[in-house]
Amino acid sequence: MDIQTHVLTHMQQVLPLAEPLPSPVHGRGTMMSGGDQEPDHYYVGIDVGTGSVRAALVDQRGVLLAFAEQPIKKWEPQFNHHEQSSEDIWAACCRVTKEIVQGIDAHRIRGLGFDATCSLVVLDKEFHPLPVNREGDSSRNIIMWLDHRAVSQVHRINETKHSVLQYVGGVMSVEMQAPKLLWLKENLREICWDKAGHFFDLPDFLSWKATGVTARSLCSLVCKWTYSAEKGWDDSFWKMIGLEDLIGDNYNKIGNLVLPPGASLGSGLIPEAARELGLPSGIAVAASLIDAHAGGLGVIGADVRGHGLTCEGQPVTSRLAVICGTSSCHMGISKDPIFVPGVWGPYFSAMVPGFWLNEGGQSVTGKLIDHMVQSHPAFPELQAKATARCQSIYAYLNSHLDLIKKAQPVGFLTVDLHVWPDFHGNRSPLADLTLKGMVTGLTLSRDLDDLAVLYLATIQAIAFGTRFIIETMEAAGHSLSTLFLCGGLSKNPLFVQMHADITGMPVVLSQEVESVLVGAAILGACASGDFASVQQCVHCPSLRRRHFLNPAEE
Repeated sequence: MDIQTHVLTHMQQVLPLAEPLPSPVHGRGTMMSGGDQEPDHYYVGIDVGTGSVRAALVDQRGVLLAFAEQPIKKWEPQFNHHEQSSEDIWAACCRVTKEIVQGIDAHRIRGLGFDATCSLVVLDKEFHPLPVNREGDSSRNIIMWLDHRAVSQVHRINETKHSVLQYVGGVMSVEMQAPKLLWLKENLREICWDKAGHFFDLPDFLSWKATGVTARSLCSLVCKWTYSAEKGWDDSFWKMIGLEDLIGDNYNKIGNLVLPPGASLGSGLIPEAARELGLPSGIAVAASLIDAHAGGLGVIGADVRGHGLTCEGQPVTSRLAVICGTSSCHMGISKDPIFVPGVWGPYFSAMVPGFWLNEGGQSVTGKLIDHMVQSHPAFPELQAKATARCQSIYAYLNSHLDLIKKAQPVGFLTVDLHVWPDFHGNRSPLADLTLKGMVTGLTLSRDLDDLAVLYLATIQAIAFGTRFIIETMEAAGHSLSTLFLCGGLSKNPLFVQMHADITGMPVVLSQEVESVLVGAAILGACASGDFASVQQCVHCPSLRRRHFLNPAEE
């Protein structure tokens, strides 16, 4: 969608735009003006992240008209075990959707699109939740994406050296679904595995709840389940790793009808789901996307003409979309498959139809920053001072760094302090879940200055991780020139500036900060039939707001 942008260049500071960026939207049912002419059509995008469900109402011009957010529950019964509830998540989807459509002419709502984290949902043969925990609590029926319980299982899978592994960077991640499925079989056979009728990626669970159709999105199956867009399932892989029971009934438990993202599902929104969501029955519902892929879809097609950017006049394959929140995902596309060691993919048509996708990533970024800041002895002081100024703790830290940097660039405050950021293993490009984090250069200081510098060093470490991924992708054959950032961390100017400084690349931000939700709405627009394809939705001027860029000056 064509949304206003600005650019940060290497070692430069942010300057105001001709029209300033809007503040992030907070609260529920927040309405925003979309212009004088009332739009003809609306689309609903629902995004399920790690900690909350968000919904947006978007018009055919790509203008976000209403936004709502609802926290969701998380459980960590033991270290590296992270669980959620599909019923809690669906209830949150219903609450936020009802809020954004209040006062809207429902007949103008044309389509609904979902995106979500790539978490594993387990249901029995009657579609009731099954426990994924030893406590037998069936309300906790989701193994979250960041769950690392299946370490032994993923090691054994990787020892097989099966050919499907070449499409996940050569090494399968513990965050993918095959090791989690094997863990369930080996550890919860009686209370879960033997009773299971359906294993869904969370985005596909949501589209099933909305339509009653058990079809899976090509995005989910290709990226997290070893499905091939060209060849389908590989029986030999599932037999080799001890999950041959999934092959039965034509892979019914994990998906035998696979559709591209944006394809219309069944007869649209079923009456029960329509009542729960507060939407008209029968509106189009799209095959879903993983949340990071929705963000990539929302930003990677930006129109940047007329601003002297390196990527102007270059193919879209010169762009790297970085979706940064709890974790970060680095999305690069290519016309032909590129095999990058330690980087997931290449996946065909998993994000942009007709293109191959490589997906680098960092397992914890926003979560790591929170951890480093909140575990510091000066955190209570930071909270008190930020509250007194009516600022977020990160806005306060950014201003505090400006105060203590004196005449030198802020980045030089960490000349003696360094962080290795793999506190939850390394997803890319080392693909080593056993790696641990490290801080070097510590002193006896416990004050707010020390906390601010540690915060800066953590952000720099994450940016160096991005640079490491870029260098690995380019060594394998990608040609990248510009970063397109979205997600929660892209709202932090220090995080963005450090990525520009450390990668040496311009960074483009969209004025519509909710790019992931825009990506979900694009799916609904495509499913409605108002646009012929996802590509047309992304590139059609009537669905995309104009861009302008304001390069900063020295």
